[in-house]
Amino acid sequence: VQLQASGGGLVQAGGSLRLSCAASGNILGINRMGWYRQAPGKQRELVAVISSDDSTNYADSAKGRFTISRDNAKNTGYLQMNSLKPEDTAVYYCAVLPSRGSSWYWGQGTLVTVSS
Repeated sequence: VQLQASGGGLVQAGGSLRLSCAASGNILGINRMGWYRQAPGKQRELVAVISSDDSTNYADSAKGRFTISRDNAKNTGYLQMNSLKPEDTAVYYCAVLPSRGSSWYWGQGTLVTVSS
C-alpha cells in the first residue's frame, strides 16, 4: 500500500488549503483514515480521523475549521483546512488502515506553512 499526500503549501493566515491522500497498491478499501501533523520541535499529533461509517473525530485545535472526508471509490481522503493560523504550520501526514489487515500505512507528509 502506498499513500501519496499532496496539497500542502504556503498560505497566509486566514486562508485555506485542501490536502489529499491517495491510496494505491494492494488495497481493497479503507477502514479508517487519519491526518496527523508534526510541527518543528513537537511530537506528531492527531488532527482528524474518519471511519468506515463516515464518523469523524477532530482535535480540539481543528474543530470548526478543518473537515475530513473521503471518496471510497477513489481510495482517497481529504482534509479541508479553513481559517488557517500560523500555529497550523507543520508537516501533515495521512495514515490509512485498510479494510483488510491491522496495520496502518503512512504517507510521506506534505508541508503546510501559514504566514502571519
